[in-house]
Amino acid sequence: MYGVVNQAIQGLVEDNFGRETWVQIRNRAGVDQEFFLNNESYDDSITYDLVGAASEILKVPARNILIDFGKYWILKVGYEKYGDLMKAGGSSLEDFMFNLPNFHGRIMLVYPNLSPPEFKTEKIGEGHLILNYYSHREGLTHFVEGLCLGLAEMFNEKLTITLLDSTNDQMWHDRFELLIH
Repeated sequence: MYGVVNQAIQGLVEDNFGRETWVQIRNRAGVDQEFFLNNESYDDSITYDLVGAASEILKVPARNILIDFGKYWILKVGYEKYGDLMKAGGSSLEDFMFNLPNFHGRIMLVYPNLSPPEFKTEKIGEGHLILNYYSHREGLTHFVEGLCLGLAEMFNEKLTITLLDSTNDQMWHDRFELLIH
């Protein structure tokens, strides 16, 4: 993953628990880097190790950390680093969900080696969507849940999100039901 992801984990921890806690988490994860370069690619295991260490140190399930990280990614990192792109995604959560493929296409101009997930959204009814998430990375289901909750908050909308199923054939595939109210 790109350094921007690990920078965001660091930001989430430091903003909520302080610098000392971040150093403890980094040490527990066995991560030697004191800082991550935004556009530098790092092994995915670093990110997973940081989440695992945060779970241990903070005594919070990894699921909760990933959900909080997803929200933080949207509400803090998204607006600071990609504000114009976020605003161009639409004027509602539903619009944004349908525009996600375009968003990742634009992000790939900034990060040319990015291997982004794929999102496919189906409209079932008014405010009722099915979100299909595909990725070669497993274990990010709750991060996606947090992203969706962060987007709902960004658009000042209420969201109920339910994981319908997860499969891992050649790619990780999660299906979520989104109820926007």
